[in-house]
Amino acid sequence: MKVLITGGSGFIGSHVAERLIARGDEALVVDNFETGRRDNLTAGDRLRIVEGSITDDALMARVFDDFKPEVVLHAAASYKDPDNHTSDAGTNVLGTAVTVKHAQRLKVGRVVYLQTALCYGDPIEQPITLKHPIEPSKSSYAISKTAGEMYIQLSGLDYVSFRLANAYGPRNLSGPLPTFYQRLTTGKPCFVMDTRRDFIFVNDMVDIIEKALRGTGRGPYHISTGKDFSIKELFDATVAALGIKLDREVEVRPRNPDDVYTILLDPSRTLADFGMVPSFPLEEGVRRTIDYYRSHGISQTFTHLRIPEGKK
Repeated sequence: MKVLITGGSGFIGSHVAERLIARGDEALVVDNFETGRRDNLTAGDRLRIVEGSITDDALMARVFDDFKPEVVLHAAASYKDPDNHTSDAGTNVLGTAVTVKHAQRLKVGRVVYLQTALCYGDPIEQPITLKHPIEPSKSSYAISKTAGEMYIQLSGLDYVSFRLANAYGPRNLSGPLPTFYQRLTTGKPCFVMDTRRDFIFVNDMVDIIEKALRGTGRGPYHISTGKDFSIKELFDATVAALGIKLDREVEVRPRNPDDVYTILLDPSRTLADFGMVPSFPLEEGVRRTIDYYRSHGISQTFTHLRIPEGKK
């Protein structure tokens, strides 16, 4: 199988690329390295890495024409600055439109898209089902990612769109876990938000994405465990994995206006069609992630959420 992976040097894309290469497939990665790390992947006989933006129509035309992918994993996303709406719209909307155009032109067999569960806005049901109204207006990231999903739906291509809860694991540089690690290991104060999330270890996620690339499923799905944890529980697991003791209990702060209290997704359709839902234990996943941070280091972390002035 020949798979084009946009954002393939990022957290999830690089894990999928490694899995495919290990299975004997071919992969071509396109990444601008805004948030992806160069040490996540090494080019080889069955892995090509192209540096550039998916918004570059001429580049993407050459990539599709030269590689002739059978399947596309569209994992590229802009999310590192919640106030940079032009970057979000560029990568997540225009970049998706460019990718879809060339997938249509070459009659690619399938597009697998990584969407965010923030597309639902403030949930009106728990757990959130796939019938929940789409209301992404609270963040630029959610708005632009949802527009990308709609362009894929409009394309007429065979597709799967995974609306993700909170993924974590080795190579992850966004969200609370890498932030906790960075601050705890550099002597900086920490706080946790009074929110809850469904945390998914990356290996479980790759199992499901790989099945989608090979033809399982069609349309929207959730990748989720169906269980949520408080951010404080994640923090406590991080402290335990680091083997440290704190002088005082961590501060718990109320959530920000662009945040939601919990993202708890119903994985029943995923279980029915893919035969699995993520189940990797949080404590073990955190330990493995911390081991990666210790060996590779973290120079920068990212968040799609706005941090109010004076709260950093």
